[in-house]
Amino acid sequence: MRILALDTATTACSVAVWEDETVRARRFEMMPRGQSEALIPMVVGVLDEVSLTFGDLDYLAVTVGPGAFTGLRIGLAAARGMALATGLPCLGVTTFDAVAEGIEPFERAGRDVLIALDAKRADVYAQFFSPNLEAASEPLALPPDELAGRIGANPLLIAGDASARMAEAAAARGIEAVLSTAPGVADAAHVAAVAARRQRAGQAGEPPEPLYLRPPDATISPNGGRLRP
Repeated sequence: MRILALDTATTACSVAVWEDETVRARRFEMMPRGQSEALIPMVVGVLDEVSLTFGDLDYLAVTVGPGAFTGLRIGLAAARGMALATGLPCLGVTTFDAVAEGIEPFERAGRDVLIALDAKRADVYAQFFSPNLEAASEPLALPPDELAGRIGANPLLIAGDASARMAEAAAARGIEAVLSTAPGVADAAHVAAVAARRQRAGQAGEPPEPLYLRPPDATISPNGGRLRP
């Protein structure tokens, strides 16, 4: 199974080619902006590195969110365009699943997992998982203190780029949590791994549609953006 995976959901841009449980080529760069210019050259680079074309691939995979409104649209538009042009199936993976995939098994053994992502507002994007990374809650967008009130009695591991903020909120309630050493942002290599595992298991996975947990920061004014006289 060969998968080309893309991620532009948060503050990074990454692309990976996955084949038979192995990342054959990967590009990753922290990038709060500029993903639209960087993404396609990265795609060309990884395919050239392993001497593959789109005709050699079985699937495309892309992060669907939550994340930055513009970043999500860049990755999804690219993946959908490639799928339309090539006829390849496109698989969606949430940012929560991609970040969770980066946690080493020894680190999450015996611990519930909370993925906490920076929502750029008072809220945190979050989802709880079991130690074997099965979803234990719906995706959430809540203030850290309210989210801390949902933490159970089991030992807890927190990952994601809002993990330190979430750990502080937990500590304020007397809850001790361990911070993961895994990267706090999604990586296309982990997107591919999640997509491949779901395909092997016959699971449908996520559609390549954006997962928004709140309205975008930029909105159209009631007069359609036109200047008032």
